[in-house]
Amino acid sequence: MEQLSFTGPLWRWNGNGGGTWHFVTIVGTAGEALAATALMRKLEGLGRGWGSLRVSVTIGETRWQTSVFPQKREGGAPEWLLPVKAAVRKAEDLVAGEPVSLTLDY
Repeated sequence: MEQLSFTGPLWRWNGNGGGTWHFVTIVGTAGEALAATALMRKLEGLGRGWGSLRVSVTIGETRWQTSVFPQKREGGAPEWLLPVKAAVRKAEDLVAGEPVSLTLDY
């Protein structure tokens, strides 16, 4: 199992149906590490839908299981989207636009 730490801003996406989702975009060395793991799992026949990776996330005292999803950028560095559910935002007092420090186990 691999582990990485990352800090990035929480941001909100507004859906067409009025719903909202909150994400942290994982970039840089952390994004590259996730991309390398996803590629290895794909080559081993263990890849998942949309190229996602199952992860355990820790923010503050809150830990949960989810998936991170690659964001397709033509020719750009790897970026991964981590959805942050409402219960976590409430428990950790997270606000869109502010930095979030997290740990991923994958």
